Parts: sequence; C-alpha cells; structure tokens
Amino acid sequence: MTTTAPTFDTSNSLTDHDNPTTNRLRVVFAGTPEFAAISLESLINQQEPLNIEIVAVYTQPDRKAGRGQKLSASAVKEVALANDIAVEQPVTFKKSSAEGLAARQTLRTYQPDVMIVAAYGLILPIGVLETPTHGCLNIHASLLPRWRGAAPIHRALLAGDDETGITIMQMDKGLDTGDMLYKVSESIASDDTAASLHDKMAAFGATAISTVLKDLATYQAQAIAQDDSQANYAEKLVKTEGEIDWAQPAAAIERQIRGLTPWPGAYAFLAGQRVKILASLPVNTSQQTNEPAGTVISVGRKAILVACGKESDAESSATTLAITHLQFAGGKPMTAEQVCHGNQLNDGDQFTSETK
Repeated sequence: MTTTAPTFDTSNSLTDHDNPTTNRLRVVFAGTPEFAAISLESLINQQEPLNIEIVAVYTQPDRKAGRGQKLSASAVKEVALANDIAVEQPVTFKKSSAEGLAARQTLRTYQPDVMIVAAYGLILPIGVLETPTHGCLNIHASLLPRWRGAAPIHRALLAGDDETGITIMQMDKGLDTGDMLYKVSESIASDDTAASLHDKMAAFGATAISTVLKDLATYQAQAIAQDDSQANYAEKLVKTEGEIDWAQPAAAIERQIRGLTPWPGAYAFLAGQRVKILASLPVNTSQQTNEPAGTVISVGRKAILVACGKESDAESSATTLAITHLQFAGGKPMTAEQVCHGNQLNDGDQFTSETK
C-alpha cells in the first residue's frame, strides 16, 4: 500500500537521481513507533546540510487501537505525511508471495542510495538489504553486541546494566549481527525507567544517524565486526513478566518496576485483587527484615515498606522495598501518603505473586 502526499512527484525525483549536479544521497527510511519518528523528523529537518533527500518512508500497516478499535497510523507515518513524503506500508518483502515481490519492485523504483531502519518491525530479506547502493543502516538502542533483539532498552534495565547507548549498524541477514559503524554511550540513572531511557535513546539515535550520514563512506570503511560471544538476546516483552516474585531480592524487583514502566507494568496480588506497583525508591541495603517475602512491614506517608527475598543464601536477613506509588484494581494511581490515609492497605498485609 502506498500513501502519496500531494506534492510528491516520483518522476521528478528519479530525474534528479540521474542529474550529476544534484548528488544528494537518496534515502529511504523504515520505522514504525515514536522511537523511529524522532530520527525521521530530525533527518527531514537536516536534508540540506546532510546533502540527503528522503524519497520514501516505509512503516507498518495501520493498526486498530483504542476502545473504538479504529485504524491508527504509526508515529512514523504521521511525520512522513506531515512533510509530504510518500509512505509505503507493505505487509511482507518475501519473494515467495506476490505481495512481497511487488514490495521489492516498488522499493527499487525509489532508487535508494541507503535505507535507514529504526524499529521497523518487518523482516528485511537479503534481497532488500542489497537493494540500496550503500545497503541498510540500523539505529539500534543498545551498545552492540550487548543486547540484540526486540527490547534492548528494557533488558538493559532489568539486567541492572550501568550503561547503554546507540549503535549504528550495517544490516546483514542475521538478527542485529551486522558490523558496527558508530556508537554513543550513556549511563543509566538510578531513577531511569523504560520510558525515560527510551526518550534518551531516541534523541541519541537521531544524532548518531546524522553523524554517520555526514561521512558515510568513512564510517563504512572503518566498520567493526561484533564479538558474537558477548551477545545477549533481548526478547520481546510479555505481560506476565510484570508479575512480581517477592522472593526475589529487592534490587531485582526495583529494576523490574523501572524496566517495565510503562508497559507491561509490575504488579502483585492483595486478597486476590491485582495491584499495580508503579514506583519505588532505590533499595536501602541497611533496611532488612526477617518477615516473610511479600509482607507489608509498614504503611508510611513517604513509602510502603515490603519484605522481599535475601540478596544471597549467605545473608541472615532479607531485603526490603519502599514503594512510593501504586494503583489498586479499579482505582486511580495513589501515592504512599494517600494510601496511608486510607484503609486499603495495612501493616501485616501480604502481597502475593499470584491469585489466592
């Protein structure tokens, strides 16, 4: 499916490609969510100084969203249409299907010099990767080869990594296995959530791809192969990962809360009702307890202290987690102080990791 903005003229663009006085790098951009839209908007605004022309944008087909389940355009599509750039939304590039063959042919008509890919969500076969003159570059939100796969930002937080970053990678037929052209790193703050880290990485990604495009030939000539032995797979998130196991150390649970915010969110059960755990304080290692895991030790105005598991078998006491924000089933998000003034949670109550 092609959505063509009113002022887009394919014939003129193709003529420019044959004009030696133009010499602009013809760019096709492929991405879907907000993370990718940030880079696209940045590139659109820098077409002249970067000496590029974004000739087409590829994104996932419109999806049903919201209560009304109306078709909704991706963030990338909205940016493209707002800037009069043609939008392509193929469902596949597989040459085994008529749709895939047609999508490949359409891509060839744009005569791309390079394809920029960011969280596109569609597999690009080798035939597609080899279509642009300079191949396909991926904006990946990890310091490769640390986290390959769909959820590198979340996995870095869940694993307790001290830093993360952006890698501009030359794509090959493997899953995030291509040579690295450029990296930029950033420390992970103690209060970073998946949401805040996403926003930082989106901004870094936009800057990083611009840096590479300024001198693409040099970066490609100096590309570095990844060390496969250092790679980890960042699996796609599933809702059940939000369920808290209170037998885990408080530090692991605290990372779980931050790493799964805003989606799928961390949660526990209280008297059979699901409770969302929205935020907590950094773990205070001096606050320990002998209470069973999941026990509410105290409901205070600043935090709700809950018993967790031991840091190691060698420890005599268990760790604690100070929850600052939560949400009861059917209710609104509440601060610890609001909970303290109510009667929905009391000292001695027991959070569980499954319905009882």
